[in-house]
Amino acid sequence: MRHRSVADLMTPTAVAVQRGTPFKEIARLLDEYGITAVPVVDDAERPVGVVSEADLLRRHTEKNGPSTAEGMMSSPAVVARPMWSAVEAARVMEKNRIKRLPVVDGAGRLIGVLSRSDLLQLFLRRDRAIQEEILEEIVTRTLRLPPSAVSIDVSEGRVTLSGTLPRRSLGPIVVRLCESVDGVVEVEDRLTYEEDEAA
Repeated sequence: MRHRSVADLMTPTAVAVQRGTPFKEIARLLDEYGITAVPVVDDAERPVGVVSEADLLRRHTEKNGPSTAEGMMSSPAVVARPMWSAVEAARVMEKNRIKRLPVVDGAGRLIGVLSRSDLLQLFLRRDRAIQEEILEEIVTRTLRLPPSAVSIDVSEGRVTLSGTLPRRSLGPIVVRLCESVDGVVEVEDRLTYEEDEAA
C-alpha cells in the first residue's frame, strides 16, 4: 500500500516573503491568498521563519514593535520534507502547535506549503476508493485470499468487515491493515473464522 505523502498533499507554489517585507504587504498577501501564515525565506529561497496572523495582531498592539517580516516572524521555521507521510507531518504540526508547514527540498529550498486543511483531504477520500484499496491491496495481494472471502462496506470512511477467514489470528491483522488505509476513520470487525487456534 502506498500512503499519500506530503508531496501529494501540499500546495506546490508557496507564497513567501523576504526578511525585509513590511507589515502591510504581509497583511495584504494573507488576505489576497486566503492564508493564515506565510514563510519568510532568505536569498537562497530557504525558510528562516514564518509570520502568522497572530504575529501581525501582536505587532499591531505594540506601538513601537518591529514592522518587517524578520522582526515579527517565529524562528527557526519548522519544515517538512516531501517524502514524509501525512502522519509524520500531522505529528510535527501537533507537537509544535502550528497550522502550516513549509516544505523544503534536499537543499533546504522552499517548494511548497502543507496546511491542516491539506491533511483533511485524506478523510475526504471517496468510500469507493477506500473499499477498492482494501479489497485489492489487503485481501487479495497481501493476505492472498479470494475477493469473495471478505465483504467490505464503507460509509463516510467507516469500514465494516464481514465474511469468513481461515484462521482467527488473521482477524487483528486485517483490522490493523484496514486502519492504516488513507481515509479510514474506524473499522468494525464482524468477521467469523473457519478455525480458532485458541480453542
